[in-house]
Amino acid sequence: MPTPLNPEFLPLSRSEMQSRGWDAVDFVLVTGDAYVDHPSFGAAIIGRVLEAEGWRVGVLSQPDFTSCESFKEFGRPRYGFFIGGGNVDSMVAHYTVAKRRRSQDAYTPGGALGKRPDRCAVVYARLVKEAYPDLPVVLGGLEASLRRFAHYDYWQNAVLPSIAETSGADLISYGMGERQTRAIAARLAAGEPVSAITDLAGTCYMADFADLPPRYIECAGLARVSADKTAYARACRIQMDNQDPAAGAVLVQKQSGRYLVQNPPAAPLTRRELDEVYALPYTRRAHPSYNALGGVPALKEVEFSITHNRGCYGGCNFCAITLHQGRRVTSRSAESVVAEGERIAQSPGFKGYIHDVGGPTANFRLPSCAGQMQKGLCTGGKKCLAPSPCPHLIVSHEEYRDILRQLRAIPGVKKVFIRSGIRYDYLIWDPDERFFKDLVRHHVSGHLKVAPEHVSPRVLRCMGKPPVEVYNKFSRRFYELSKEAGRQQYLVPYLMSSHPGSTLADAVLLAEYLCKNHLRPEQVQDFYPTPGTVSTCMYYTGLDPYTLEPVFVEKSPEGKAMQRALLQYYEPQNAARVKKALRLAHREDLLPLLLPTARGAAPARRAKARPGGKASGAGGGKTAGIKAGEGPAARPGQEPAGRPGPKAAPAPQKGRRAGAVKAAPARRPRRG
Repeated sequence: MPTPLNPEFLPLSRSEMQSRGWDAVDFVLVTGDAYVDHPSFGAAIIGRVLEAEGWRVGVLSQPDFTSCESFKEFGRPRYGFFIGGGNVDSMVAHYTVAKRRRSQDAYTPGGALGKRPDRCAVVYARLVKEAYPDLPVVLGGLEASLRRFAHYDYWQNAVLPSIAETSGADLISYGMGERQTRAIAARLAAGEPVSAITDLAGTCYMADFADLPPRYIECAGLARVSADKTAYARACRIQMDNQDPAAGAVLVQKQSGRYLVQNPPAAPLTRRELDEVYALPYTRRAHPSYNALGGVPALKEVEFSITHNRGCYGGCNFCAITLHQGRRVTSRSAESVVAEGERIAQSPGFKGYIHDVGGPTANFRLPSCAGQMQKGLCTGGKKCLAPSPCPHLIVSHEEYRDILRQLRAIPGVKKVFIRSGIRYDYLIWDPDERFFKDLVRHHVSGHLKVAPEHVSPRVLRCMGKPPVEVYNKFSRRFYELSKEAGRQQYLVPYLMSSHPGSTLADAVLLAEYLCKNHLRPEQVQDFYPTPGTVSTCMYYTGLDPYTLEPVFVEKSPEGKAMQRALLQYYEPQNAARVKKALRLAHREDLLPLLLPTARGAAPARRAKARPGGKASGAGGGKTAGIKAGEGPAARPGQEPAGRPGPKAAPAPQKGRRAGAVKAAPARRPRRG
């Protein structure tokens, strides 16, 4: 047998396939990202899961999308194609919130632009169908998950049909896809036609009226939600209320002619199953063919990071996790996480620093409450943490604390950082402060990122966030513990302008809070209306989908610019807009407070807070940020994606949140 080319990786080309002695593959895995064999990348996980089941898999990374010929790279696969758009929605990867083209794609070798098309999941699926009309096409990943229903598209400013219709795919695998992928592959290989796979949890398909299942809940169809914003809001609530595997129903929504059928969500992987996925033989490297092009920028932030959990019951309205990863938290065993830490410590290039041990939310490891597993999470927009913690909420950091302690003890590990988002509104309710003290003493790399997002009660309610007093309480204690530990470190709050519900008066309130508390955020992010979030529904309809009460939405460029300028009131170039905003809000009383700083201050610098410093009960100190203006392409998430010392790169995230893209290369991308 010939010597395989790059044997540690799945084959990326026909020559690599043939070097293994294969004449064909069973499945082709198409991805809009570069091929990075790391468990922070969805395509790597799906590819390794299929390989572990015994299938021959070829990876088609960022294929030429000008014709269908590149989709014939491996020849005709025996059973079909699995397609994903990548860790970050391709439109978010390509465009800022102002709809300007980005200067870099962090998931492409060398950060080059133009290697994948807009709406790449749709484009790829159509080209595969052109190349092999009779082969099954399964569309998965973040881009497909968030577009599975009729949805508002910010870039076209229109309601579009389900991606199941526009792509022509045979199945949509939504959410974290390992369980669905295994089942689909086995059924196709057994000779079952893809048209017969209509009973699989975690999938969607198109059907004629006569073929609809016997029991379902129907959402208003495409024509109606396109014409009636109240109907759109009601449909959004139905969709959000049925995203729990324990309680979700079959949903049906008419598209242009046929019907989208969404089966209930797939059950999350068990702890044992999750451990098995993360024990697969990932190289944790980008494919060697990219070395000459400068590598893949998004890998840098996550190469020496560990994902220990999935899902988030925080329920922020601007976050896409509800519709993708879901609100049920699952986590890996301590043994699995520590074993990955030991592998990282032996990796080439490791310098002793584990950059993150996190996920969508770093400090969640347990279900939200005892009843969640049997009855599902609460519906109707009820939150576990906002406006106040549910009395049934399980609050414990003991297991997470023990894992971090074991990771710190691994030979060769100097520091273990937490750079995913810490839910301070969860941490602060833990009566056992041992984790908080360990966090401050061992796991903060100079600054800790948290997400209060705003201070206005009205805006925070629209966001699904707790009141600012919770952040103030956390901030005070953080600086007290930092001082006790002899650490000079500070908080970096994520802040968002122009979220639905935020009037100019609310933005002024936030500016006043920042000024009185000596906070100078270098990064301000405008709300980004991405598909699949409650906040995007509010943005499009002007309604709260749970109450149908009107919600103010700032859409004018000047109005959004004033809100953003107020958050950076100290920048001299913002003085005119700050002055205009204060007059329009009838808050001329704040002119002496805000504008002298704007006139006299030098451009904002990264500045450390004095531990223990306080001002107006906010915890004191200046915050460091990333970049002024709209912020780069993304948080994990993320992470988002999401995220320490971030560079300009799209997030998932960490993946963490599609509605508020932060600066950082996919700290915690959405996987599976």
